[in-house]
Amino acid sequence: MSLVAFDFDGTLSDSEMTVLLGEQKGVADEMADITERAMNDEISYAESLRDRAALLEGLPEADAEDAFEEVYLRPDAGTVIRELNEAGVTTAILTGGFERGVEVALEREGVSVDTIVANRLPVADGELTGEVEGPLIEGTKDDALERLAGEREIDIRDTVAVGDGANDLPMLEVAGLAVGFSPKPAVRPSCDVTVSTMERLREVFDEEGLLD
Repeated sequence: MSLVAFDFDGTLSDSEMTVLLGEQKGVADEMADITERAMNDEISYAESLRDRAALLEGLPEADAEDAFEEVYLRPDAGTVIRELNEAGVTTAILTGGFERGVEVALEREGVSVDTIVANRLPVADGELTGEVEGPLIEGTKDDALERLAGEREIDIRDTVAVGDGANDLPMLEVAGLAVGFSPKPAVRPSCDVTVSTMERLREVFDEEGLLD
């Protein structure tokens, strides 16, 4: 295994970026309801993301930055990423969440990944427009994983995907090893192994020889 792709919200982080943004705008409950429906595969991820972004129209950019500053990695997630990097494993974050929040969380822990594939919230006149743009709105994580593997000449069977929600299913289903991180019920059947802590995830990586 030589490429590990992580989901972010609900996996590397127990934060939910859109909810944090929603709290700044006073629409957190509506955000959470939409997110839960998407994670349980009741509505499409693209629809849910656009609906949540629309609720943020008019949020000042400074308030959005305050929300992103509240995004943290799970305990030991930084250690797992660091050890993978040191072992020469290609690391990627594939998230329908937002690039800025991922960057803030990684910078705080002093770690980095080789690739971040994420979405963005456009700003006009100092406020969020209520729109969303990026590769993982209509695009799916299997396409992103296959593209990353192809660019690095890595066989898809030598990839690992780690995720928890319905929008992670495509990459979990094509990866050589599918790891569910406290996966939702609809996701669990597609997982080769499930974990609930970063410590256990590290053990799985060690057992698979990724940290050698």
